[in-house]
Amino acid sequence: MFNDIGALELVTIVVLAILIFGPDKLPKVIQDVSGIIRKIRSFSDSAKQDIRSELGPEFKDFEFEDLNPKTFIRKQLGENEDLKDIRSSFDLRKELNDVTDAVNSRETDAAPASATPAAAPAGTGPDLLKKPAAPAAEQPARFDADAT
Repeated sequence: MFNDIGALELVTIVVLAILIFGPDKLPKVIQDVSGIIRKIRSFSDSAKQDIRSELGPEFKDFEFEDLNPKTFIRKQLGENEDLKDIRSSFDLRKELNDVTDAVNSRETDAAPASATPAAAPAGTGPDLLKKPAAPAAEQPARFDADAT
């Protein structure tokens, strides 16, 4: 229930509880809170048992945790063998490497057509030190930017 509370948060809660309730009333408050939590748990357990008994024997394996969308999807995807095969066959790194190779081969194919003696060796990628070509002349805008 409180798996994500760290030591610092726990110490902060204890200090705030001592400051708010005082050291004399704190044990009584802790007993009251734990009693309320026990009553809520027993109420929810009895409600679950009532719902299971009303649903009948065909829903005896019904779990309320399955109503959580994340749990439901995880359970449905985990039991399907076809999805396991698809998931195992899909390798993102392989796909990314294939795309990278395709892009690099396209650049190296275009490079020999316009190659100069000082050109970089093939397969090293684009020359990042080379200055880009001058931008084309700007077209005038069709609308007034200040008017919008």
